[in-house]
Amino acid sequence: MLTFLQSHLHRPVCLLCSGRSSQSLTLELLKNAGFSEANPPPVQHAYNVTVPGAAAGWCDAVAIFGSQKLSMRQILQPAIELAEKGFPVSEVTSHQWKSGAYTLQTPGNQHGKDLLIDGEAPSHGQVFRNQFLANTFKELAKSGKKGFYEDRVAKAVVDIVQSNGGVLDLEDLKSHITEEVKPIATSYKGVKIWEIPPNGQGITALLALNILENFKVKEMGHNTAQYLHTLTEALKISFADTFWFCADPEKVSVPTEKLLLKSYANQRSKLIDLQRATTKHHHGNPFPVGSDTVYFTVVDAQGSACSFINSNYMGFGTGLVPEGCGFTLQNRGANFSLQPDHPNCLAPKKRPYHTIIPALATDADSGELLCSFGVMGGFMQPQGHVQVLLNMLEFGMNPQEALDAARFCLEYDKKVNSWYVSLEESIPQNIAEELRAMGHIVMPLVTGHSRSMFGRGQIITKGDWWRQKTLSSSNVFWAGSDPRADGCALGY
Repeated sequence: MLTFLQSHLHRPVCLLCSGRSSQSLTLELLKNAGFSEANPPPVQHAYNVTVPGAAAGWCDAVAIFGSQKLSMRQILQPAIELAEKGFPVSEVTSHQWKSGAYTLQTPGNQHGKDLLIDGEAPSHGQVFRNQFLANTFKELAKSGKKGFYEDRVAKAVVDIVQSNGGVLDLEDLKSHITEEVKPIATSYKGVKIWEIPPNGQGITALLALNILENFKVKEMGHNTAQYLHTLTEALKISFADTFWFCADPEKVSVPTEKLLLKSYANQRSKLIDLQRATTKHHHGNPFPVGSDTVYFTVVDAQGSACSFINSNYMGFGTGLVPEGCGFTLQNRGANFSLQPDHPNCLAPKKRPYHTIIPALATDADSGELLCSFGVMGGFMQPQGHVQVLLNMLEFGMNPQEALDAARFCLEYDKKVNSWYVSLEESIPQNIAEELRAMGHIVMPLVTGHSRSMFGRGQIITKGDWWRQKTLSSSNVFWAGSDPRADGCALGY
């Protein structure tokens, strides 16, 4: 879980709340258990539970940036009431709940039933109550971080992890801290885009935008075969770098500044063949020669913005439910490499590669807030950032139009070292055929609820700068909410 906030002083501030692996989790331990890079633990294995960071992140965000006019109890009270009294489950949420319910129904998951109704996922419109989660929130409200990381909840977390073969312990939870870190940024045609630094994958979006600056993407036309080809190739290159270099900077040296040099992007852009897809890319050398996710965004009347994201990673994560707590434990540790020489290799007390990346955009000259945005969806997130931003920056779409527009999604299968391209149903079939002719492996057009693979975004913009004129002096806020998810845009 990470948060990313924009202050009214035009100074972006970033809170990194993602948790670390257990101090007892080592490569040797996994090797002795029969696991390796070629044979990693199942994604729902308790080894993949890193220290939960959300609760501490909430408390620290309120303590550092809150008005101090509201207590944590007041802030959590609406959520407590929803959990106690129940809420009708919306359509997309019900679909996704049912898709992931198998992780809650496994025989060894004795408390998985706490997130089901009569052993099944709730249907659309069915009221779901969660008294255990309400109790967890009450303890957090009463005792702050200690109520989660040192008392009953912490013990329940450790018990369920260890009873399922994991090694997370009470000291791991007690030692967890949130860190204020410097966000990273790049400029694209007068707009400065801010992202979470590694161990977050926001650098992927920035690398891709830097590469795309070397091409006249607007002239290609929106969602033409040439446009989609160029974007997918730029993202393949940026992912090739990120899959290697994105790691915990406390444990390894991450060359973030060098990766974001425009000269480096220019060099990498030359790898793109505008007529043919490249099937394999290796990470570059940025050094000189010789050397389930929930996203929301809020902007207040003063123009301060909050871009905020939480996630279990894969649906319900591990699916493991601590006794009497009302939530599942994530499986963020599944993104560690088990290759010994890899920067993102598993090690004790290390943060893994994180997919969740809230973001902001400001005017490159004045620092004025332009928008706060995010796109949920695992490795789709940086792809969604690039596509939605270009919809506004290059094609003048308003926030809702930018989210509504059809997208592509790249998926990498490391077993066969190939990239697969999925296209949303509203992209014409002839575009898919043109991409196949260029060498892309294009999957059948994606329809219905499966469109969630293309991400689920939210945007708030300040003014109408996306209309491709000078920065508007208007204080009118525009917002958009992704049709692929249960979301909404509200003004008060």
